Amino acid sequence: MARREREVTDINEIIGILDRGKVVHVGMIDGDMPYVVPMNYGYVMNEEGLTLYLHGAKTGRKLDVLRNNPKVFIEIDTDIVPFEGKTACQYGMCYSSVMGEGIAEIIDDIEEKKYSLYALMKTQTGKEFEIDDKMANVVSVIKIKVPEFTAKRRPMG
Repeated sequence: MARREREVTDINEIIGILDRGKVVHVGMIDGDMPYVVPMNYGYVMNEEGLTLYLHGAKTGRKLDVLRNNPKVFIEIDTDIVPFEGKTACQYGMCYSSVMGEGIAEIIDDIEEKKYSLYALMKTQTGKEFEIDDKMANVVSVIKIKVPEFTAKRRPMG
């Protein structure tokens, strides 16, 4: 990692970044070309690492790409604030981010889908919702395990 002084290692600070971020950019490989999709996410952090949960349509390019190659790269950013400088080189951007490599899995088990959607809604809204079978059956759910990740921050000042 370049700029080690910006690295965030405190797990509570990383959880704060994940709580404030609402969109993950998921990078995939479609044939020999990169393909990136922004998506809302839910997450769980435990001793196995970071797990992200995504949902979307039951068919489409994203699912086709992941079935062919489940390797992904994720990026979440938040706290985006541009700042000015006296010269062009002194302008910049404050931010907090989490990035990592992972493996995506399309979830079929209804109970795991309901849990995933519950986690997604909790992350997105801070509220707890009951997810029933009907809700879970009308969407696809993707689980991304990210065993190792990095976090960075460039604060104001």
